[in-house]
Amino acid sequence: MSDKDEVREASRAFYAALNSTFNKDATPMRDIWLHSPEVTAMRPNGGREVGWDSLWDAWQHVAEVFSGGKVELTEQFIVTDGNFAYEIGLEIGTFYPGGETVEVAHRATNIYRRSAAGWKIVHHHTDKSDGAMAAFSHLES
Repeated sequence: MSDKDEVREASRAFYAALNSTFNKDATPMRDIWLHSPEVTAMRPNGGREVGWDSLWDAWQHVAEVFSGGKVELTEQFIVTDGNFAYEIGLEIGTFYPGGETVEVAHRATNIYRRSAAGWKIVHHHTDKSDGAMAAFSHLES
């Protein structure tokens, strides 16, 4: 299997884990992220996490407050170079934080690093979403 095919599989696993998290189970996130203090995420609600512990806390919070949803990556473009790879695309979907409905159609970038256990995600970045920002502000107030 080529590096691009392996990254494509890692991407499928990431989006399956993301959708599982929206549906109350963040456990699959443990398998697809590199557990390092250097992993990062910039999410559609404007949140930013640095380090596995912070990310894991954030994913668990998402699983607690979301009541369903599904997001998929479209227009995927992958670049690999040695032990690193990135993909860009459009995340399209609907999810339900705190009983609200948020529809997204935003740009996303994911960065992967090859490890002994295969390709692991080390960074996830999406555009800010007004809907996600509003829903999370209601949840945090």
